[in-house]
Amino acid sequence: MKMDERQYYIYIMANHNDTVLYVGSTSDLMTRVFGHKNKLADGFTKKYNIDKLVYYEVCGTRETAVAREKQLKGWLKRKKIELVTAFNPLWRDLWGELQ
Repeated sequence: MKMDERQYYIYIMANHNDTVLYVGSTSDLMTRVFGHKNKLADGFTKKYNIDKLVYYEVCGTRETAVAREKQLKGWLKRKKIELVTAFNPLWRDLWGELQ
């Protein structure tokens, strides 16, 4: 795969009760979500038991992904909830769709 063909992702993960949200970006969504689910790194998602993928979108470039991640992180929680609900009304764990 050529570097310009790589896909980048923005994703939102939630805890079991959907009360705590985490926004991130990556070029390898499966590996990143696996890491969150299995608590492989110390940090916010491990501390707050955030292990459910509830939203993701594809970006064409790393720069686009980083800009979109910053945009979503700047949103109020209510707006993030609306985004997730429009994409995933039942707030299902989308991990199974990636496999």
